This record gives sequence, structure tokens and C-alpha cells, in this order.
Amino acid sequence: MNNNMNLQPAVVFECFAEVNKVPRPSKKEEKMIAFLQDFAAKHGLPVKVDETGNVAISAPATPGYEHLRPVILQSHMDMVCEKHKDLDFNFETDAIQTYVDGEWLCAKGTTLGADDGIGVAMQMAILKSKDIEHGPIQCIFTRDEETGLTGAMGMKDDFMEGDFLINLDSEDEGQLFVSCAGGARTTATFPWIDEAVPEDYYTFKVGVKGLVGGHSGDDINKKRANANKLLVRFLCQVMEQTDLRLIDIQSGGLHNAIPREGMAVCAVPFKNKEDVRLWLNLYQAFVEDEYSVTEKQINFTLESVPSAPNAMESAAMKRMLLSLQAVHNGVFAMSQDMEGLVETSSNLASIHKVTEGVVVTTSQRSSVASARENMSLTVRAAFELGGATVVTNEGYPGWKLNPNSEIVQIARDSYVRLFGKEPLVLAIHAGLECGLFSEKYPHLDMVSMGPTLRGVHSPDERLLIPTVKMVWDHLLDMLKHVG
Repeated sequence: MNNNMNLQPAVVFECFAEVNKVPRPSKKEEKMIAFLQDFAAKHGLPVKVDETGNVAISAPATPGYEHLRPVILQSHMDMVCEKHKDLDFNFETDAIQTYVDGEWLCAKGTTLGADDGIGVAMQMAILKSKDIEHGPIQCIFTRDEETGLTGAMGMKDDFMEGDFLINLDSEDEGQLFVSCAGGARTTATFPWIDEAVPEDYYTFKVGVKGLVGGHSGDDINKKRANANKLLVRFLCQVMEQTDLRLIDIQSGGLHNAIPREGMAVCAVPFKNKEDVRLWLNLYQAFVEDEYSVTEKQINFTLESVPSAPNAMESAAMKRMLLSLQAVHNGVFAMSQDMEGLVETSSNLASIHKVTEGVVVTTSQRSSVASARENMSLTVRAAFELGGATVVTNEGYPGWKLNPNSEIVQIARDSYVRLFGKEPLVLAIHAGLECGLFSEKYPHLDMVSMGPTLRGVHSPDERLLIPTVKMVWDHLLDMLKHVG
């Protein structure tokens, strides 16, 4: 980790440096699975891997702590792979390069991988230690949390063994999460029929970049711009002014990230060539004013490109663009039970022209199952009215609050003992694997915690270094007091 080895706690950051040497894109975690198996063998610990690829490493109680009830520590081994567009980096082969910026640990042009590599590192540090006091523990490392929760979904109900589960995938120190939203993904495919671009048309590429982006659940209420929505909005405005032809569109990325950039290739009558530049300049001024607080680096680009023979059939293009303009994006409803908590939302994640048409990916979240279903139906309706074929996947359940949780009380007591103040006990508008665990292991008493992260799911991801020690101390104290 370059010059970062003096960070504390040293054992955790040393493990995190090792983790960041291992490529671990979602659905391509084979190298990480092998790494964890080798780690267990090196330290003489029993390890098992299930059919899905989840890894379990167990450690016996420290002498004198055999009477404590068994605890499961859980994190996910995969990471979101986002980078700056012009960076030469291969997530399947290259190690994450990190640096310290004040109190923050950052990565050079890519996601940092602290979501959830720092949780993995804490588990490794406990497993390799000979003097940390704890009862029997089992460390669970799930795969593919970021793109479908398929590791947790595929886990059998006899893989984990313990009375308590501490999930290490939260992103705010001093906050204990006790409930999470469920979610689903809705994908629309708009048919693409070629139509000849008329002669004497000006062809251009318009793009938007420099947006903050972020997590489509945890950051959805922070009034950040969505690149897809901004791009479509401009195209609809041009369509109102002149005869717009759409030649290509490639916008957004991962389903669980607020999109930061996108582009479209279009054509208009040559008489409107200069008008397009004027329209874009005016549009950018409006958008900069609308997002003056949250989007400081927003940038629209316009350039001439070689003409293309064909574009999307005009009537189908109009239906699609109006559908994308109409579809809901952002917060849909706030919780009636917990002030300040987003209940229901949707994220317009990506729009990509591919061989079979234009594929649009969205994700819906809610802490109320029926509200999530309604949100998906609302999105589906907008797309079907635009002529798309629409599919909503099975999704994943939320995690219901347990008002009598022992592990939450243990975590609260420990936090007060260590830091002299109460932690916040919260629900989160994001998917945690705890929702799936609660279905398969209804007896499990769970809590989620972690150090402070910002900019997750984007190249701006960073880890607040002092909070790692705070969470580490908190976790070790909890392990001594599980009763």
C-alpha cells in the first residue's frame, strides 16, 4: 500500500494491503477465494467453500473464553470496479493503488475496495491473531454482493454456525444498522429498427461527465445529478426544437451506482448545427444552477463526428426518449416510521445501445415489500408505454428490525463503555445481506457496523482512517462481551 504501512491499527491495514493486491470483481472472485483458502491453510484454520463460492474460516475460542456464545463475522469479498474513463487499469489483473490524503485513504483513479475489503481485513486480522480475546468465531466471506447478492442467495441454511452475526459492511462509524431495504432490478429493452439518416444532416456527440455519482441506495437522497436523466432531458429538448435522429447512446454503468457520465451520438438538420451548441450552453447553465450545491464539476461536451448512414426509427426513438424522461428516478417516499429514512426509491442506472436494441437498467429499493413492488410496477409502466419489453427480477428481501436484539444491546453498551456516548441505531436504505440471512437463519441475532466511507461505488471512494481503529476497538470489545 505504498507508504501507508504506518496506519493504525497496523494489523488491519496490513491485511487490507494484501486484500487489495487480489483482483476481485463481482462474479469473478476466484482469485479471492483461492487467496482466502491459502490464508486459512497458512494459519492452520479450518476452511470450507460452498457451491456458490462463499468461504467460511473458523477459529476456536481464546483460552479462557470457551464459554462465550459463537459469533459469526461477515463481509463480502467482491468490490465495485469503477475507474476514471481515461485511466489504463484492468480490475481483473491489477492491484489497487492507494495513497493517504490527510485523514483519508484513497485510490489512484479507481474504487478503493474498502467496500467491503476493510471488513475482510478485520476478519483476517482477528483470525491470524494469537492474543485477541474471543469465543468461538466463524468468518464468512460472501461473493457477488455488489451485483446480485448471489452468494447470500445461494448459501444453504447449514453453512453458517453461530448465535450472533456481525456484518462489517456499513459505512458510518458510530452508527449501528439494524434494518435494511429490500430491492429488485427492472430491465427494459427498447427495439431498435434502423432508419436512414437524411442527407445534409449534422452529426455530433454530446456527453456529460464530472458528476459525483455514488451509491444508488445510501446516496439517493443527497440530491446528486443522474447522468442518464441529464442526457435524456437534453435530447428531449432538442427533439422539441428540430428533427433529432439518435445514432448511439452509451450512458451510465452499474445498477447500484448513481451514473456519473454518459454520451449520445445524434444528427440534426445541418441548419441547426450552431443551434445545438447554443441549446447546450443554455441547458448547462440551467443544470449548473439546479445542482449548484451538489455538483461542482459538472461538464457537458459537444463535438462533431463522422456521419452515420442509419439511426433509430424516429417514432420509436421519440417513444423511448419520452419514456426515459417520464420514468421515476430518485426518492419516491420517505419512511413513516423513522424520520429522515428513505422508504422507497428508484435509480435509472444505465442506457446502452447493444445488438438487440437499447437496454435500460434500473434498481428499486424499499423497506416495505409492497412499496418496492409498486415502485417496480411504476417503472415498468413508463417503459411499457414507450414500447419496451420489461423484466423485473426476483429481487432480495429487506431485514426487519428486531426490537429485542441482544447483539444490538451488546454493541450499544460496548460503544458507551469505550467512547462515552451513545451510538446511533439506524435503518439503511441499501441492501445488506442480512435480509437474506434472516430468511435462512431466522434465529440469528444481527447487527451491521463499519468505519466511515465516502464516495463508494465511484473512483472517489475513500476511507476515514481514524474510524478504522474505533471500529476495530469496538468490535474486539464486543467479542469479549457476548455472554
